[in-house]
Amino acid sequence: MTTRVIIVRHGQSSYNAQQKIQGRCDESVLTEQGQTEAKKVGMALQGVTFDAFYHSPLQRATQTASIIQQYLANSLTPEAKEELREVDLPLWEKLSKQEVVEKFPADYRCWKERPHEFKMLVSEPAGEKEHFPVLSLYEQAQLFWQEAIAKHQGQTILIVAHNGINRCLIMSAIGIPPERYHTIQQSNCCINVLNFSGGLEDPVQLESLNQVSHTGSVLPPPRPPKPPAVRLLLVRHGETEWNRMSRFQGMMDIPLNETGKEQARKAAQYLKDVHIDFAVTSSLLRPKETAEIILEYHQSVPLALEDQFKEIGHGLWEGKLESEIEAEFGELLQQWKDAPETVQMPEGENLQQVWDRAIAAWNKIVQTHSNPDEPKVVLVSAHDAINKVIICYLLGLEPKSFWNIKQGNCAVSVIDYPQGAEGLPVLQTVNLTTYLGSGILDRTAAGAL
Repeated sequence: MTTRVIIVRHGQSSYNAQQKIQGRCDESVLTEQGQTEAKKVGMALQGVTFDAFYHSPLQRATQTASIIQQYLANSLTPEAKEELREVDLPLWEKLSKQEVVEKFPADYRCWKERPHEFKMLVSEPAGEKEHFPVLSLYEQAQLFWQEAIAKHQGQTILIVAHNGINRCLIMSAIGIPPERYHTIQQSNCCINVLNFSGGLEDPVQLESLNQVSHTGSVLPPPRPPKPPAVRLLLVRHGETEWNRMSRFQGMMDIPLNETGKEQARKAAQYLKDVHIDFAVTSSLLRPKETAEIILEYHQSVPLALEDQFKEIGHGLWEGKLESEIEAEFGELLQQWKDAPETVQMPEGENLQQVWDRAIAAWNKIVQTHSNPDEPKVVLVSAHDAINKVIICYLLGLEPKSFWNIKQGNCAVSVIDYPQGAEGLPVLQTVNLTTYLGSGILDRTAAGAL
């Protein structure tokens, strides 16, 4: 049974508004805007039944949880958990970001560029002690999961906490290394969804990251102080009839069905006011149709075809239903589900081949369009497997983590490159499907690739 976990960041706090470092300081409380954001989360979660509700004991998270609780169908009492406290930054608390940059320039650079190595010398009665904020927070997140997942097997859990601990909860669940701490975005009152297949040692799926549409934002804004050198909107194609039937498509050129076209129209409507400079699509019909429908609101945007973004070649599996593949290739199909990185598709590709070609094409786009003086926005329309390997790569994961990422039909993911092609990306949102009308959960076809 799947254990579903929905993770929310607290609403805007007084220190957020003042651009002060909060850490574990408990002086910061929700602003009026933060209270409004919390109400919007509560409304977005009304259709979900929860079995447990945990929050950080810090005021800003406690207030957010209290507001959300008023909107939930069942009368769960939110429970404070010490393991959900924010990252501990004792030497920086109450300072503005600018003060930290000026007073601790080398430390701040390490914090941004090598967070897993960042440390503070903290005075204790026994003397000075080295404190590694991110590594300590990562371990704290793991401790929370060990208790919570064992206790709530097959249930649905709601968590309200903070920017840093939310990142570490997500990272430790799906295996993202601590050095990618700044690669994940957590906006005020965002929603994240994780699905645990068993314990912490079993596969965990990131269903969605940093949903903000319920707050009134179409897409998360870039991190300050300036726009990223390039922003990419990564879209999976709309539904096909073969998706609906769970028939393996691979490189076979299957068009969108009517549901898929309607999904693409909804994506187009949702993104109509989002500026786009350039677009790239897999040369197969289903992503090409999706991109063309989205670009009906962006008539002057050029669309390029990229063969390297074609779906994984399933070889002899293509055109077959999963039940037919199971009858003929049962052991290999199970291996594909359990250890996808080890499978060579009969007369098709393996995951490493897909990884290599997709990442090469992706990096070429980033390199070509990255310009800090004239930031660009690029739409990329591709496939389930292609999008999954790209997102795994961006998060510092390996091909073996392929199933940890969900990509629904017509889902939108947003990736920023604040420092250009040479810097690490920021995943602003992953697998956004709320605009399709199904709420915060991805209810698109769960068919074959």
